[in-house]
Amino acid sequence: MLLRRQLYALGLRFRVTSNLLGRPDIVFARKRVVVFVDGDFWHGRALKKRMAKLAAGHNATYWTAKILSNRARDTKVRAALRRNGWKVVRVWESDVRRSPEPVGRKIWKIVCTA
Repeated sequence: MLLRRQLYALGLRFRVTSNLLGRPDIVFARKRVVVFVDGDFWHGRALKKRMAKLAAGHNATYWTAKILSNRARDTKVRAALRRNGWKVVRVWESDVRRSPEPVGRKIWKIVCTA
C-alpha cells in the first residue's frame, strides 16, 4: 500500500491485479513493466545469514527448502516474463516499509524509460 501510494503520487498509473505468470504486485501494462514486492523471509534476503539462523531452529530442513524453492521459482518467473517482453523489477518489502520514496523513484525511472 505504501509503495502504491508513492507511485500514484509520482503520477504513475498501474494495475494491481493480473493473471501474468508469478502474479506481480504492480503492473504497468502499456510499458510492459511488472513489480514484485518480495518479503524478506519468504524470498531469502540476506540468505547466508538467514540459512544459518534457520539451521539452528525448529524444522530447519523444511524452511530452508521452502525459501530456496521460492528463490528458484522467482528466477524462472523472471526469465519467462523477460522472454515475453516484460521488464521485471523486484524490491524488498522491508525497503518499502522503511522508506517508500526512494523505491518509488527507482520504479518511476524504470517505467519512464521503458
